[in-house]
Amino acid sequence: MLAPFYYGTGHLTVDVAVAIAKGQCHASLQEEALQRIARSTQSVQQIVDEGQTVYGINTGFGILANTPISAADTRTLQYKILQSHSVGVGDPIPALVAKLMLITKVHALAQGYSGVQLSTLQRIIWHIDNDVIPVVPEKGSVGASGDLAPLAHLFLPLIGLGECYYKGQRVVTAHVLQREQLEPIALGPKEGLALINGTQFILAFATQAVQRMHNCLDAADIVGAMSLEALTGTKAPFDERLHQLRPFEGNLLVAKRLRTLLHGSHIMDSHVDCGRVQDPYSLRCMPQVHGASRNAWLHLKALTETELNAVTDNPIIFNAHDTISGGNFHGQPLALPLDYACLAAAEIGNISDRRCYLLLEGKWGLPMLLMQDVGLNSGFMIPQYTTAALVTENKTLCFPASADSIPTSLGQEDHVSMGSISGRKLSKVLDNLEYILAIELLSACQAIEFRRPLKSSVLLEFAHDYVRQFVGFANEDRIFANDINAVAGLIKDFSFVQQLNAFAKAQEIEFA
Repeated sequence: MLAPFYYGTGHLTVDVAVAIAKGQCHASLQEEALQRIARSTQSVQQIVDEGQTVYGINTGFGILANTPISAADTRTLQYKILQSHSVGVGDPIPALVAKLMLITKVHALAQGYSGVQLSTLQRIIWHIDNDVIPVVPEKGSVGASGDLAPLAHLFLPLIGLGECYYKGQRVVTAHVLQREQLEPIALGPKEGLALINGTQFILAFATQAVQRMHNCLDAADIVGAMSLEALTGTKAPFDERLHQLRPFEGNLLVAKRLRTLLHGSHIMDSHVDCGRVQDPYSLRCMPQVHGASRNAWLHLKALTETELNAVTDNPIIFNAHDTISGGNFHGQPLALPLDYACLAAAEIGNISDRRCYLLLEGKWGLPMLLMQDVGLNSGFMIPQYTTAALVTENKTLCFPASADSIPTSLGQEDHVSMGSISGRKLSKVLDNLEYILAIELLSACQAIEFRRPLKSSVLLEFAHDYVRQFVGFANEDRIFANDINAVAGLIKDFSFVQQLNAFAKAQEIEFA
């Protein structure tokens, strides 16, 4: 378990947010946050009592911002905004992503600029702590006036509506509240608007993507090094002196990782004088290509962690006489890096597919299609068809959603980010990338065995042996989908990278 986290006052990171979502870190409210929340709630009530006109407290929303709402109707307004904005469609998002939405929303609201009651925050925290996660449709947000539709669905359970995942089942909220002997909460002025204004849908996808993409980048270096070994490539292009002449952070890191992965390889030593002048780009340029994608990941991580600690509500309540209706809900700051990361992740799959193809060509002492008896057997020809298909699908997902904007709210909201689509597209690209890397890993493990009795480095031999615990060498054709899914599971659950990192640490090998 990680050290406890405190909503509203602690500094939230990607790792901590995911740990809270997975039950590996307890999060709660401290006294400082409680005081901020109370002051902000009192400010909103004072605005209502004094009859001040403040957007979303006693006015309509969006194009209806100039429509006054009576004091008597300010609470009813908050219920109606959750109902009217619950227009999401499509499949539900993963429960973990919805839980990240809850966590990041609590942290934003607990900073005390939104006028949300403590009782409301406590109920949201109850959902988090008890793993009662609202069902949120994946489509419907334009990523500008906050992620309105998904956030409305996320918080319908607060007022007794919508659905939740409860004890392993998808059930209507009314049943959950009955079973738990709870009542719907009474929303105060501005609370409905505060709940649906914000970027938490985009942010939750970005948070998960930061971890998933990092895992894929680490795996790509390891798998790429294994393919290089199988193809008797050279490590000369990874020389630190070369990369100091063009010192991009990602490039330097990848080159260092490759040098470490290949250190002490007997396969590498066996062909020092082979006469080959250059390797193909997919081998030689791994630091430049993998490194460029790492640079994109670094950008996404930095901006995501800024957003994790931001207040993205509107209006912002500084005190009863100082409120600002601005645009902190606009998703553009995350939409652009998510689209950039989508392209960067797709490129890792692109270069991985090229290495899969190289392994099949029968060059440099490897048998064609990585099997001795081909003709009767197709060998590893067809798994590469799958990488080709997945790479092409990823290319179709690379058009930047943030390049588009369709006005909404009768033109009041005339430029939107579409960042919600950016986040969902990146998630799909990462799904495909995990399979692509798994197929390359499967192929590289097969190919390395044709170099026996020579051994690779200590780290790469460990990686090979770890995979062999789940999938054996293929002497003839079989249902390779089973092998692909088994190896993909090792990528998807991070175990392939984590096991290698743990082994390196145990061997006292410095491996970033």
